[in-house]
Order: sequence, then C-alpha cells, then structure tokens
Amino acid sequence: MSGFFSKERIIAHHGFNRWLVPPAALCIHLCIGMAYGFSVFWLPLTKAVGITTSIACPADMSWIEMLYTTTCDWNKPILGWMFTLFFVVLGSSTAIWGGWLEHAGPRKAGMVAMLCWCGGLVISAAGVYWHQLWLMWLGSGIIGGIGLGLGYISPVSTLIKWFPDRRGMATGMAIMGFGGGAMIGSPLADKLMHYYASPTSVGVWETFLTLAAIYAVFMTIGALSYRVPPTGWTPPGWVPPAEDQKRALITTGHVHVDKAWRTPQFWLLWGILCLNVSAGIGVIGMASPMLQEIFGGRLIGLDLKYDELSQEQLVEVSAIAAGFTGLLSLFNIIGRVFWASLSDYIGRKMTYFIFFTLGCLLYASAPTAGHTGNLALFVALFCVILTMYGGGFATIPAYLADIFGTQMVGAIHGRLLTAWSVAGILGPVLVNYINDYQIRQGVPKSAAYDTTMYILAALLVGGVICNYLVRPVAQKWYMTEAELEAERKISHESTGKSTVAGGGEVITGRGEHRGLVVAAWLLVGIPLAYGVWNSLAKAWVLFQ
Repeated sequence: MSGFFSKERIIAHHGFNRWLVPPAALCIHLCIGMAYGFSVFWLPLTKAVGITTSIACPADMSWIEMLYTTTCDWNKPILGWMFTLFFVVLGSSTAIWGGWLEHAGPRKAGMVAMLCWCGGLVISAAGVYWHQLWLMWLGSGIIGGIGLGLGYISPVSTLIKWFPDRRGMATGMAIMGFGGGAMIGSPLADKLMHYYASPTSVGVWETFLTLAAIYAVFMTIGALSYRVPPTGWTPPGWVPPAEDQKRALITTGHVHVDKAWRTPQFWLLWGILCLNVSAGIGVIGMASPMLQEIFGGRLIGLDLKYDELSQEQLVEVSAIAAGFTGLLSLFNIIGRVFWASLSDYIGRKMTYFIFFTLGCLLYASAPTAGHTGNLALFVALFCVILTMYGGGFATIPAYLADIFGTQMVGAIHGRLLTAWSVAGILGPVLVNYINDYQIRQGVPKSAAYDTTMYILAALLVGGVICNYLVRPVAQKWYMTEAELEAERKISHESTGKSTVAGGGEVITGRGEHRGLVVAAWLLVGIPLAYGVWNSLAKAWVLFQ
C-alpha cells in the first residue's frame, strides 16, 4: 500500500487533463471547510444533557472540571475554544509536516488528512455521546486540526506546478472550497440534527458520524485523483515573458524551506497574512452581534435600540443577522477566486496593496455608515472587506511561489500558515475585548464597535508597510543545481527538466477525457451551488 500512495505512482501520463486537479482539491477543501461552520453545533450542545433546556453548571466549577462533567451542560464560551484549537493546530501541523508533504506527495497527504479529519469527527461523536468535552477537543480540535492543516496545503504545490501560467486562479479555485465548506456543511448539519433529534439526544453525535462517513468518501476521491506533473513541466507553447517576471517579482530559482524562513521576505509575507487575517477574522467572529447592536430595531423598521426590543422582535433581528453572516460567507468565497485570478494579471504585490489600502478606507468608513443608518452601504462595505479576506488566503500561495520558487512552495506555505494561528487568536480577542471594554465604560452598544473598526484599519496600515518592503530574494538563498537535483531525488522526482512521462509520451495537460472533467466538476459544483443558493436565500431578508 505504501507503493500505491507513493509520489512516483501519481506522475501524470499522456492524456491527463490538468483541470481534474482543482476539483480533486475541492473535494478535500469543501469537507475540511466545515471547521468554519462548527458554530452550528454550539446551541444544541448547550442542551446535550438537558435535551430541551440547558442545565447550568455550578458557578464555582472550574473549566478543567467542565472537560469531563456529565451532570451539567457546556456553555458556548468553552465550546467556542474549538475554533482556537482548529486554527492553532492547523498552523502548527502545516509548519511541522509541510516538508514531509512535499516529499510524500499530495495523495498520501490527502489520505492522512482524511483519516485525521474524519477520525476526529468520530472521536468527537464519542465525546458528545459520553459528554466528555476533552474528547471533542482531542478529536476535532487536535487530531481534526492536523487533518485541516494537511488537507489545506496538500494541493497547493501540485496546483502551482500544473498551472504556472495561472497560479493565482488555480490556488484560488481550490482554497475557495475551504471558505465554501461551511456553506454546505452548516445547513446539512442542521437538517441532520433535526432528523436525529429524539427525547434522549439532541442529534449531534449522530450528525458527527454521518458527516464523517460523507466526508471520508469525498476526501478519498479527492486524494486518489491527485496527479503531479513531470519535473519542469510547462503548458505547451507557454513561455513567461522575462519583463513580466521582473515586474511581478517572479523568480526562476528555488529556495529550500529550511532557508526560506530565514529571509526577510518570509517574515514580511508572514506579517502580510497575519494582519490581513486578523482584521478579517475579527469581523467574521462579530458579524451577527455587530449588525444587531448597531442597527437594532431599524432592521425591522422600528426606531428602537437593541436593548429595547422584545423577545419576538429579537428573533426577527437575529434572522436578518443570520442572512448577513451568510452573505459575508458567500463574498468570502467569491473573493478567493476573483482576487487570486486578478493577481495573475496585476501581480501579487499590487493585489495586496489594493487589499490593504481599500480595506483601510472601508474599515474607517464603517462607523459613519452605521451611525447614519445606511444599511445597504454598511452591508456593502463588509461584503467587499470579506472578498479581500478570502482573497488574501487564496493569493498568498502564488505570492510565495513568485518569491521562493515552486519546488518547496507547499512546505513554505505550511510554515507561513502559523500566521493564521496567531491571527485566529489576535483578531477575535482584540475585537471582543475592546468591544466589551467599551460597553463597560458606558459606551452605547451601537457605538461600541467604532474604536474596533479604527484599530482594524490601523492593522492594515501595517500591512501596507510590509507589502511595500517585499523585494526579490537575494541570490545566496537559492538552491544550487546540485542541491535542487538532490531535493528532487528525495521528492521522488525525475531529475532534469521534462515535459514527458516515463514512456516518452508528451504531456500537454489538456487531455482527451472531457467527460471525466465535466463529471469531476459536477461532483463538487452541485454541493457548492446548493451552498450558494442556501446563503442567498438566507441573505434575502436583508433586502425585504
């Protein structure tokens, strides 16, 4: 079996179509992207013991006791730590095993990701069944987090090598799936929980097991569908113009992962990703309460503050806020494809310059839009902001390939994702604590987000500076021809540049199996279309 999963077994042959690789990546990313949608489980899990009503734990119970108590229900804050575990472990695992992934290949990494993510869901199901929170943290948080990391970066290097002419578009299409996973998984999980709910269960552990089975099928299909091009492969007839390469900071050399992190370029790109994600993830975490508390009764045509609304009115407002959250998720996905594809034409540096300068203006304008009561403008501002949040994730792999070369871009990307781990803590903590402090100081809830918006705008100014300072890597950091050849041997690649398979057949990347390509895209496109339709349906309440 080790031979079946080895990298040398998945080198493409004549007739392979490179457009089969993005849907293979989407099969994995649409599954692991459910990490963004885990909040759908929090409310049912607060009633896992009481079933119909939540049984509160004693006020003096420590959080350690809450990890294994079976007599009272968990609260939302302690459940919410799952998000922190997801992104901390994701960044840590990609940093640790990114180099292994480059040598092992995407098929083996994809299968390990499947076992970790789906196995983690099974362990979490046991944690819910026995009401042991530590099992949930271990299962989905730690083991599942490793699956998130390996699944996230498994296609990056392969896609960039298959699409040297469209690096941004290729990674954007794949990473789009991570943003879209929650759009599909959350409504599906909600339906499953209602189906499995009974007088003795809220339906969560059964839903975990069902999702694990579904995701195992899709992720296995994705992992087994990966193919890598022969060493040095380029699309027939494509020759990158030298002048465009110089303008766009695209190198023709390759930097080893063990040297990349020592360069100033690595840490500047680390700062770029961290600042962009910190600002965006802060908005995602507070989107629903922010809209409700700023606009209050104006969302339903009443001149009332949020605290003045009745319980029935709060339900109406909450539904509108859910539509806002769904709309943000949709624009997060759109941005991953749009901005990454645009970066192929205007360059990565210019793309991030737009992210930071436009984002800074939009964050700074948000308080004014809120105070004037212009709901349409307020929603539009944050929809654009979320496109740039998603675009930042999708564009960074291509930026890394431009700066450090393609040989070890997957491993370098893995180490850079530690910035995501930091941002996953910095953004929400910064936003939540500042907002809480403002309210405790007597600032009205409708104005308590103003300072936060200005601070997020300031973070993006730091991003502008980091992006401006990015320059080509000094020649001393590049691998020599001998080092590059040795690395390719370790990675089970043929040495020397080639556009042919082992049998001497020319690899065009266009292939002849058009029907298979259509089927592969339908496999991922139909669930994605369902997620988009569902999000638009929920968002429609904003325009009624």
